[in-house]
Amino acid sequence: MEKVICNNRKAYYEYEILETYEAGIQLLGTEVKSLRIHHGSLDHSFAQILKQEAFLMNSNIEQYSFGNRMNHEPTRTRKLLLHKTEIVRLLSKTKEKGLTIVPLKLYFKSGKVKVELGLAKGKKIHDKRETIKKKINEREAGRVMKQYR
Repeated sequence: MEKVICNNRKAYYEYEILETYEAGIQLLGTEVKSLRIHHGSLDHSFAQILKQEAFLMNSNIEQYSFGNRMNHEPTRTRKLLLHKTEIVRLLSKTKEKGLTIVPLKLYFKSGKVKVELGLAKGKKIHDKRETIKKKINEREAGRVMKQYR
């Protein structure tokens, strides 16, 4: 059972998600404690592969309020734990097709913090408009169905 800490809703609006991967993340103790009280954000964050290792850049995990001098830097670069084959596959796809790696959500699974990564392709403006229209139509259909029940 997974307990979701935070979602990156903007990623689904900005990008078309082609594949998803689950990755572990290397954290400090105060970062885990801060995430347990839901003080994390994936806005403006992205994943990058450098020297055959994956990193999560620009994610914000607030400082733990009881962490005194042993606290962490909120937007530090964090290492992602993936298999070598997954890293090679992601690296080849991002270089070939102009795709990017976007974190979709941060969650606890069996007491460990995990990140769901998405291999994503950027949407054009007209695609974003279609997404908005689709959401509005689904919402209206839900209202109509609710009235008939």
